[in-house]
Amino acid sequence: MKRIGFIGTGTMGSAVALAAAKAAPDTLFLLANRTTAKAEALKQSIPNAEVLSNAEIARRAEWIFLCVKPQMMGAMLKEIAPVLNERTDRFVLISMAAGLTIGSIREMAGGNWPVIRMMPNTPVAVGAGVITYCSSGVTDAETDAFEALLSGAGLIDPLPEYLIDAASAVAGCGPAYVDLLIEALADGAVACGLPRKKALLYAAQMTEGAAKAARLSDAHPGALKDAVCSPAGSTIQGVRALEKGGFRSAAIEAVIAAYERNLELKEGK
Repeated sequence: MKRIGFIGTGTMGSAVALAAAKAAPDTLFLLANRTTAKAEALKQSIPNAEVLSNAEIARRAEWIFLCVKPQMMGAMLKEIAPVLNERTDRFVLISMAAGLTIGSIREMAGGNWPVIRMMPNTPVAVGAGVITYCSSGVTDAETDAFEALLSGAGLIDPLPEYLIDAASAVAGCGPAYVDLLIEALADGAVACGLPRKKALLYAAQMTEGAAKAARLSDAHPGALKDAVCSPAGSTIQGVRALEKGGFRSAAIEAVIAAYERNLELKEGK
């Protein structure tokens, strides 16, 4: 039975583990977390799972998902590096830490190990996420297996490593921006008299539908927007209000700010 380990079972680590468990029901999942209760809670949702220490996962897992925060990665890898160095079988390290390159992961782990660097977002938990990734020292067969393992999580797209930080700034951080938009639209609807529950439902469903239409259409998003804006209609007045408030500029600046923070994390700041 294949053994896949997850060191770190917070929000993102758990979401990826659950997506993987659905695609690989015959796999043994090895879970570890600084707060053991979180790993135990995740175990209840995965049929074949064990809660172990970081070192035991480093010793036993064929694929080791590193799901800790960038600021904690160095200490964690220093802890398991001696165990990794003792291994004579093949394993792959899979990092989810923003800003940390494949080279830095290898340096912290103390060896030139095969590494996949992936950046998922929270919608992987509902099968509608985005996972961008790059790799080094990984075989084509392992890449295919990685994509198959996470196929139920949403879109999986390989990128050159130099583009990973930019992709993370829009796809990885983007759900927070969209959640703010949904909340704001619902607040506006409530101000107009709509009950809160319905306002949130309509705003979320509308966002999902508009996103799907944009993804499946060959038309530019601007053209899709124009199709909704009738002359002297309600929608164009709403668009005017958004433009007056700097909506597009704020969205652009949000992505750039997140990207710049990714670069700072790369430098250890």
